[in-house]
Amino acid sequence: MRTPERNVALGHCLGAIVWIVLFVAGFGWGAWSLAHARLDAKTVQTSAWLDGSAGTALNKALRLPKQDIIETVNAAARYRLLGDLGDQAALGCPQWLFYRDGLRPQPSAGSGVLQDRLRLMRYWTGELRAQHIGVLVVAVPDKSRIEASHLCGQPISQVMQQRLDTWQAALRADGVPFVDLRPVLSGHTASMFFRTDVHMNADGARSAAAAVARAALPLLANEKGTQAFDVGQPGAPEIRMGDLIVLSGLEHAPDGWRPALEKVPPQTIEPVRGGGLLDDTPPVEVLLAGSSNGRRSNFAPWLGIGLGREVWNLSMDGGQFSGALVSAFKARGQWPKSLKLVIWEFSENALSLPLTDDEKAVLERLPSTTANAAGTAAHPA
Repeated sequence: MRTPERNVALGHCLGAIVWIVLFVAGFGWGAWSLAHARLDAKTVQTSAWLDGSAGTALNKALRLPKQDIIETVNAAARYRLLGDLGDQAALGCPQWLFYRDGLRPQPSAGSGVLQDRLRLMRYWTGELRAQHIGVLVVAVPDKSRIEASHLCGQPISQVMQQRLDTWQAALRADGVPFVDLRPVLSGHTASMFFRTDVHMNADGARSAAAAVARAALPLLANEKGTQAFDVGQPGAPEIRMGDLIVLSGLEHAPDGWRPALEKVPPQTIEPVRGGGLLDDTPPVEVLLAGSSNGRRSNFAPWLGIGLGREVWNLSMDGGQFSGALVSAFKARGQWPKSLKLVIWEFSENALSLPLTDDEKAVLERLPSTTANAAGTAAHPA
């Protein structure tokens, strides 16, 4: 006959066995996952632990079976019950989503990051001028600045917002042409950005591209090209999965357990070709080295329409401050001799992001004080 004390002891033993089995299974799964993760030494070096990238890499390596489903359920419940979208997105109203990196700086971004990027700017613009190639700098204002009426109490870092003024003042002092898109995108009744995405919508991209084209033409001898474009009519609205929905882990959540998806009419814009066998494309005169803004909402085609030239678009997703520009410089030997202007575009919040490895590598090659690459007077638009 079992006494109550013996039953308690037996329960403790069974509980301990269960926990031991779980710990052993977890340890075994973790060891197997790490052994097959193929993490290189650079991924787990000291600097990677300090900026958080090592932890991110390990989290990806230690994923459990069916973890995607578990994470979707957790994210959906968190949104539905708490109105919380996780670490990368913030919820405004009504159902407006904002990128947290546009609201406050990352902890690993030091106060000197803007000065480092000013050094990089002076170096790169100097390199372009040495090749007799013009440059036009375009910082796309953050969505939180333009659509501030939808923030509904979400706090914004004033330090981050002041950096754009500091940046443009430095460009002006150095004689680097730039475009200030704040007055272009502000004050409209219609929204200029997608509700569930960090990018400009069709209206915003078209307005921004027209302003950039107006500022670029004086750098092209005020000569608009003759390239024609076929602008298609907008089609029937289609559901669009916003990137902030994806970042929140709600891509596969059911309706009602995530913010409502947007419906956007697609539109195609193509350069008009002659169609002949010897129909050569016009020489490349303008290169767009931009972020994902340059790949969304027909920004590059609208820019080409404003310039009368087809734009060589090297913009890249995840390009941040200088990804596309660095990539373009690495292939500088293949640039066509006809190139006259580089339009360097990035999002405002990229000024406050931690330096990338490519940016750090360039800074290491520069003297402590990069010479001022002053040239002609700036042309803010």
